[in-house]
Amino acid sequence: MEHHIEMPTQIASEIADGILTITLDRPEMLNAFTDTMKSELIAAFDEADANDAVRAVIITGRGRGFCAGADLSGGANTFNANARGRSTDIADYRDGGGQLTLRIFESKKPVIAAINGPAVGVGITMTLPMDIRLASDEARIGFVFARRGIVMEACSSWFLPRIVGPQQAAEWVYSGRVFSAQEALAGRLVRSVHPADELLPAAHAIAREIADNTSGVSVALNRQLIWRGLTASHPMQAHMADSRGILEMGRSADVAEGVVSFKEKRKPQFTMSVANELPDLFPFYEVPPFR
Repeated sequence: MEHHIEMPTQIASEIADGILTITLDRPEMLNAFTDTMKSELIAAFDEADANDAVRAVIITGRGRGFCAGADLSGGANTFNANARGRSTDIADYRDGGGQLTLRIFESKKPVIAAINGPAVGVGITMTLPMDIRLASDEARIGFVFARRGIVMEACSSWFLPRIVGPQQAAEWVYSGRVFSAQEALAGRLVRSVHPADELLPAAHAIAREIADNTSGVSVALNRQLIWRGLTASHPMQAHMADSRGILEMGRSADVAEGVVSFKEKRKPQFTMSVANELPDLFPFYEVPPFR
């Protein structure tokens, strides 16, 4: 089954057989990031979380670019909050890239980045809270902030060192240089590099494996366990969370189906709703709002 969802202006969204593909859709601008794109992406993730037909999300770009970073059409005042008429109260000011990455971090669905071309600035930092990153051999990547006189954004100071380690993060960020997909692979920023025409099929194969064989509730909970485990101060916190998960899911319909289908040597038919039946494994965490 295939259908289009709501008609945005700077992204395109399509669900096909449980996989939501979101395409950054400003090809004439190499999909440069704007406030409108940010808002539409956040709305797309809200819709995906509420829709049990969505089992996995793929993000890619239209045309030859993934995302060229922030739209610099504002010239010297592109990042100047005063000139743009935005609040300069430090208590109120929020980085737009960070609002997006925090929303992706909270996603109930697994997220796969298919980096099809240049991805610099927010164009690469937006992928950091995504679970798996694949790149085209035509992709070029850069954490170019120091070359623009600005700082890391989109919570990348939290995500990037956790993904590639502080030494690799420091080299890429301090130099601000643009590097190849092969270097990104060597630095463990991306999972794999593919010829351009094989990138989306490879991303879909991973999404398909998830969508066809797993419990959506189980995947959502495991995603939380992996990401929130990065902030735990002691393994006891992980023990508390996964013990709660074993307790809650152990008596659930999905676990019963998973065990019975395995014993009967057939494909499982999981029925639990990610939108409505997701247990809370982290009652002891204080999580600030992401917006």
